[in-house]
Amino acid sequence: MDFSEVEKKLNYVFKDKELLRRALTLSSADNNFNNQSLEFLGDAVLEFIVSEHIFGLASDEGALTKKRAGLVCDNSLETVSRKLGLDGNLIKGCGDTKNKKAVPSAYEAVVAAVYLDGGMAAVKNFVNSTLDYNYKDVNYKGELQELLAKRGEEAQYLTRDIGTAKQPEFKTVLTVAGKTFEGFAKSKQQAEKHAAQSALAYLKNN
Repeated sequence: MDFSEVEKKLNYVFKDKELLRRALTLSSADNNFNNQSLEFLGDAVLEFIVSEHIFGLASDEGALTKKRAGLVCDNSLETVSRKLGLDGNLIKGCGDTKNKKAVPSAYEAVVAAVYLDGGMAAVKNFVNSTLDYNYKDVNYKGELQELLAKRGEEAQYLTRDIGTAKQPEFKTVLTVAGKTFEGFAKSKQQAEKHAAQSALAYLKNN
């Protein structure tokens, strides 16, 4: 596979092309050579870089934590992943169409790959030039609740822990007006938010 187009969008040329290949490979394609451990490392590296970048914007730890959470949430990372074209270059197994975590996780994996390939200076430049620091995380659950209150309806959330100690993941099944919507994320809160986002989009168009 030729990664030159991917590297062009990333604005980074890998010395070790296998790191990029691994960052884009899902476990459904290869149970051993995949991006799960890179995702783990990238998550930590990304949080550090974002924390350093926003340090000083507020003196309250809670405000900074909330700001960072919004910048590194799945919705934010999915947006940047699609902008960089990572979603169209994922290496996955046949029939793997329901892994909604794959797109935002790909960015974390690439962050780790850049870090391992070029060091901290390279990955800081990559993150600070690709992540949208003006991104605002929308309160989809709140919006959905307001809409349902006007319609005299209620939402039922059922969230299960489907991950492992090393790879946390939650699945939410949201039932609204007789229809179900799913959400997947590393935290229960984010999984419910994704499900609410899907339900809100459906209700606004129907």
